[in-house]
Amino acid sequence: IFWLKSHFWLQGAGSREEVAARDRTLLTMLNARKKIVKEKGAAPTELEEEVAKALFDIEVSPSSDIKAELRDVVISGAKEVEVGKGGGAVVIHVPFRVWKTVRKIQGRLIRELEKKFNKRHIVMVANRTILDKNFKRKGLKVRPRSRTLTAVHEAILEDVVGPTEIVGKRTRISVDGTKLLKVLLDPKDKDKENIESKLN
Repeated sequence: IFWLKSHFWLQGAGSREEVAARDRTLLTMLNARKKIVKEKGAAPTELEEEVAKALFDIEVSPSSDIKAELRDVVISGAKEVEVGKGGGAVVIHVPFRVWKTVRKIQGRLIRELEKKFNKRHIVMVANRTILDKNFKRKGLKVRPRSRTLTAVHEAILEDVVGPTEIVGKRTRISVDGTKLLKVLLDPKDKDKENIESKLN
């Protein structure tokens, strides 16, 4: 905080309005930074700061209907990936402890974030831990079913297609041994078309 204040101060005092504007920018940066929870205090990337600022803006917006739920929502990471022909998507990682809250507002939150990140799809995924078969070395007697490789991969797939639901899966195995998983989404869901365009 001291460094940021001195950095802004060194830029010159300026008029009262300029100082007030700089103070507001400083406060926004600090409040947005609270939305990022990194392991071992690692420094956030530029994209993560951009996502955190977008979340903070939605939270303080007077017209937002999800501001109460967003108060507890934090992110642990964000990555940009290439999707389809020249399209991009931002994958936002959320700590598992706040995923229950995110799941309730996922559809509305994704729509709000997509407005701020124009021409980029938003995908929200919870952080999950996979325990391998040597889990007894870590002092655990039983490996929970939710921590197995298959269960975690299925849960991530459900996160990616959220807020709609998966109603069926088909695995097609071709002659050369390659597997193709076909996922069927809920046909009654109004968000289905948006999700399908994102996944294509």
